[in-house]
Amino acid sequence: MATSPPKKTTSSGTRPPQQSLKFARRTSSGRIVSLSRDDDLDMSGDFSGQNDYINYTVMMPPTPDNQPNAGTSDSKPDGPGPYGMSRFRSESQGMDRRRDDGDGGGGGNGGAKMDKRISVMKSSNNKSMLLRSQTADFDHNRWLFETKGKYGIGNAFWSEDEDTYGMDRGMSMSDFMDKPWKPLTRKLSVPAGILSPYRLLVVFRLIVLAFFLTWRVRNPNNDALWLWGMSIVCEIWFAFSWILDILPKLNPINRATDLAALHDKFDRPSTSNPNGRSDLPGVDVFVSTADPDKEPPLVTANTILSILAVDYPVEKLTCYISDDGGAILTFEAMAEAVNFAQVWVPFCRKHNIEPRNPDSYFNSKIDPTKNKKRPDFVKDRRWIKREYDEFKVRINGLPDVIRKRSETYNSKEEAKEKKLAKEQNGGLLPQEPVKFTKATWMADGTHWPGTWLNPTPDHAKGDHAGILQVMSKVPEMDPVMGHPDEKKLDFTGIDIRLPMFAYVSREKRPGYDHNKKAGAMNAMVRASAVLSNGPFILNLDCDHYIYNSLAIREGMCFMMDRGGDRICYIQFPQRFEGIDPSDRYANHNTVFFDGNMRALDGLQGPVYVGTGCMFRRYALYGFNPPRAHEYLGVFGQTKKPARDTRPQSQSEEEDAESQPLASHPDLGLPKKFGNSTMFTESIAVAEYQGRPLADHKSVKNGRPPGALLLPRPPLDAPTVAEAVAVISCWYEDKTEWGDRIGWIYGSVTEDVVTGYRMHNRGWRSVYCITKRDAFRGTAPINLTDRLHQVLRWATGSVEIFFSRNNAFLATRRLKFLQRVAYLNVGIYPFTSIFLVVYCFLPALSLFSGQFIVQGLNVAFLTYLLVITICLTLLSLLEVKWSGVGLEEWWRNEQFWVIGGTSAHLAAVIQGLLKVVAGIEISFTLTSKSSGEDDDDIYADLYMVKWTSLFIMPLTIIVTNIVSIVIGLSRTIYSVIPQWSKLLGGLFFSFWVLAHMYPFAKGLMGRRGRVPTIVYVWAGLVSITVSLLWISVSPPDSSNNAGGGSVDI
Repeated sequence: MATSPPKKTTSSGTRPPQQSLKFARRTSSGRIVSLSRDDDLDMSGDFSGQNDYINYTVMMPPTPDNQPNAGTSDSKPDGPGPYGMSRFRSESQGMDRRRDDGDGGGGGNGGAKMDKRISVMKSSNNKSMLLRSQTADFDHNRWLFETKGKYGIGNAFWSEDEDTYGMDRGMSMSDFMDKPWKPLTRKLSVPAGILSPYRLLVVFRLIVLAFFLTWRVRNPNNDALWLWGMSIVCEIWFAFSWILDILPKLNPINRATDLAALHDKFDRPSTSNPNGRSDLPGVDVFVSTADPDKEPPLVTANTILSILAVDYPVEKLTCYISDDGGAILTFEAMAEAVNFAQVWVPFCRKHNIEPRNPDSYFNSKIDPTKNKKRPDFVKDRRWIKREYDEFKVRINGLPDVIRKRSETYNSKEEAKEKKLAKEQNGGLLPQEPVKFTKATWMADGTHWPGTWLNPTPDHAKGDHAGILQVMSKVPEMDPVMGHPDEKKLDFTGIDIRLPMFAYVSREKRPGYDHNKKAGAMNAMVRASAVLSNGPFILNLDCDHYIYNSLAIREGMCFMMDRGGDRICYIQFPQRFEGIDPSDRYANHNTVFFDGNMRALDGLQGPVYVGTGCMFRRYALYGFNPPRAHEYLGVFGQTKKPARDTRPQSQSEEEDAESQPLASHPDLGLPKKFGNSTMFTESIAVAEYQGRPLADHKSVKNGRPPGALLLPRPPLDAPTVAEAVAVISCWYEDKTEWGDRIGWIYGSVTEDVVTGYRMHNRGWRSVYCITKRDAFRGTAPINLTDRLHQVLRWATGSVEIFFSRNNAFLATRRLKFLQRVAYLNVGIYPFTSIFLVVYCFLPALSLFSGQFIVQGLNVAFLTYLLVITICLTLLSLLEVKWSGVGLEEWWRNEQFWVIGGTSAHLAAVIQGLLKVVAGIEISFTLTSKSSGEDDDDIYADLYMVKWTSLFIMPLTIIVTNIVSIVIGLSRTIYSVIPQWSKLLGGLFFSFWVLAHMYPFAKGLMGRRGRVPTIVYVWAGLVSITVSLLWISVSPPDSSNNAGGGSVDI
């Protein structure tokens, strides 16, 4: 502040002092203390008057260096602060007291005046310290520079002089550098400006639909009751199906992770982690494959390389591949991949490569030098690219190498057998041919224990021994740094360790039900529990690789956050490569992954979709969550804590068994894990290591920091032998594997059932959408392959509907809207029956000259307009909060009709025949045509593979086209044309054909190569059928006399 009091004679009669610059500070009591050589200021005394600009008072902030008389203060603070006594408070109070003493004694002693001088600096150059600038102001910056002035105590600056700031009081820089507790994830709600209108429109459309259906029922078309009856039944079912689909979408949310907070909690040195080792839990990554002919080994090898190079502590990561076919080609391809990983993984770490799938990286269209600063990057990339090309050549040549090697060894074995037979026959070869087995040989000259190229008993698909091979050993606990010219690349300062990698092929024997992929996954669960026992499991398909090297850390943020012990799995969205730019058959499926799944995340969590999912091992074992809720009432509106779900003691179990069974069977505890003691002992360890850090009072069921810093013991022979034993085909006999434990058996879509069982026990899941896609894979772009994929999904849904996994039978721990979502999973294929009927209604209307309503009156058109506008607005808002494009939404609508009239209908027929009559029906390819252009990456899109699934949609298209021609002919040549009924039929026919356009385009093959004769014959057939129909059923003018105008 600055004031200038007027000239005034003091009480002693002396003139006031000349104009001067006053340095002062305000104490904690609000008084002003002078820091100049003059007397203290009294703002209400000597300098008060009319002129306020004679003297100036400069307010300086109280800092430890700006404390007058600090050395003579004997006062004590009122009480200690959070770190002891406050120096600032004690000194300010001491100055106030000295001020009061000075006023009481007249202020005449010299000691009091010394207290008012700025003489606390240790620098002897006091004159230079008080130098003024050219404007006669105090130069504070120069004062700080020349006196080495300090700013105080805090995390921005800390004095090295221990005598100045009270280091003996227990304070240090670390006290200020400790960061406050931070959550690892945040929930981001959809803006109310989007979500509130969306919910309002849903309610409004429900009301309009109720009024519309009531009006339709009360206003039948007496001229065509059969047409009206079919239409009203279909429309009621469509309304019911829409309600099942829209209700779970009322609460969509977004989530965000904090990787920096995860690093600070688990990877930074601390008192509990002095060496800075990672305290993150272990992760076991599962990759499944079955047939190297359908799943190329090079694709699988690239997936393995992306996993081995992921950005996660090497000693905490283990990768397993399940080869359910027991093929030596897959085995040797994995050995080649591990060999190439010794240079690829350090290269990725050195230059921070993304993505870490070498095939995807080298085929990327972006500039590889972007954001790369190391001068040797270009040289390293050129060298590693050549190494990768040689690696691909070795993988491609493996089939010939294996065949030639086996032929060489077999010829030697044949020669030995002939020699032995000759010796036994007196030096002559016997007349009958010498019998010997043509085996498949490994590179070390031993028989391959899996499937042979020439199948024989014990060495065929479905009949071979169990195989477990650890190809990369358990890594060292501490980083192992590379050296210059490490295999021709400079890896100085780069960790060259590789995660542990194991090849697994479970035993298969005739007479056992091996339960396809679910059985293979459960075998890997047991083997990994014995070998590494990571508390979390990430499962990937062989064609889905890690696109974001931080994906596992992103998922771990949810598992290790507050409340993460209640999460059973983290589902990542599926993203695909190699899809045609127009996405003709909705392969990206963004409406489901970005819309439905994001909405389910706001309930109890997304469903499990088979790949790209991180599981909690303890939840896979069938145990209940540590805390759960039950939802009572018709709509689950009453929420209460569930009963204690912890494992009971033996006496409590006996008491429980004596009581009548009143709870759901899914809520019981798993008991039959098999006869492996080593596996059983690993369960409690996995549960404990999967807990979040107990670093905050709000974290429940946590573990102390530093509990996971001990190194893993190296593998020994008994451990590996136990792992081989648990993958035997007899291990699951008389156990609960597949029923309560692990992946659930009995359904084609075992993924959905497995996730449903976990939600049914009270667990919740989380949907993790990362800024950079976590995983990427491939999807079929051919129409036939796409329809067969949808057929498998729909068949699994029908199986779920007719099983005890139907959501109607769920527990009270499943939220109401989550139950509705699972109901929709089992019911949606049955919509195909009504959809097929509805797609034929326009053709039937045009054939018969009738319509679903009596006439296009105002009420019908108004309802139709309001429902259409409401649906359009709902779609726009859904596109807004989900981020789905309008074109993607339209492609999804088109393929919903295509799949509903083909694959879904076939799945319903197949499911009904299986349930009612026990008949198994499979829809297989009957003929195949090859692609025309091998250089075109989308050549498979134009391949036409005929299948029985084409029959129904093709019939719908032809029927509607012919009906349009017949309807036009009937109306034009009618004595009194009924234009209203024609317009209604034409509109709905064009609606059907618009949805069927991608299907018709797929049947045409490559664009621009459809023969003209096809169009000519289609026109001739339509005209012929139209004339024939008019001849058989000519227009009746007497019956059509009242229908010649549009009734509005």
